[in-house]
Amino acid sequence: MSGIEADTLLIVGMFLALGAGALSFLSPCVLPIFPAYLSYITGMSVKELQGKQDSKIRGRLLSHSLFFILGVSLVFISLGVGASFLGQWIQHLLAGDSGLLIQRIAGIFIIVMGLFVAGWINLPTLMREKRMQYTKKRVSYAGTFFVGAGFAAGWTPCIGPIFGSILFLAASNPGQGVFYTIMYVIGFALPFLVLTFFLGSTKWIVKRSQVIMKIGGVVMIAMGIILFTGQMPRIAEFFLKLVQDTWMEKLG
Repeated sequence: MSGIEADTLLIVGMFLALGAGALSFLSPCVLPIFPAYLSYITGMSVKELQGKQDSKIRGRLLSHSLFFILGVSLVFISLGVGASFLGQWIQHLLAGDSGLLIQRIAGIFIIVMGLFVAGWINLPTLMREKRMQYTKKRVSYAGTFFVGAGFAAGWTPCIGPIFGSILFLAASNPGQGVFYTIMYVIGFALPFLVLTFFLGSTKWIVKRSQVIMKIGGVVMIAMGIILFTGQMPRIAEFFLKLVQDTWMEKLG
């Protein structure tokens, strides 16, 4: 694989990770409780948050949201770094075609998680929610940071399988794994920050969250099949050719 194709492969994977992060936030496990979380970290009632927001309230919302995201990022990216190092260690230990083996295991895992996320299979073990709790004694940025870290360190039936798939993807591509987790965090953070100021829109999205999860599940299954069959380089080559042809048409 050429350097350009490898870069294209990385970009494709990063966009998928970005979508996975957004899917995690928009899931039925997170979005419905989002207003309650905002209320908890800011010390304001949900009614206040959904009402008219002046510059002072917006500033408070934004600052606490950023510290919450920082806490989430610390845990998620640390896990991504760990998964990347683990994948690298396994590849060095087994040598040979171990990279392809890890990729196929990752593919199987992502297919199963995709079926679970879409609601087509039931795995009771994954339905149990486990979350590290941090009790804030008062509203503070440090407290908000640790609430975010505790949120990320837990397991929910929606986030766990999706982020677990990203970790497997990171382990199967050790040199690029950190980029996948960073894009996952960005995908999670963007709708979090946007909807912080448009809480009324969450009700509209919650009504369609099951459809969103099914679409996300289908994408995960497709991604798993591509990984298992080793077709990612061909996908990268296709996108590279598409971009090159588009540029040639514009230049021509």
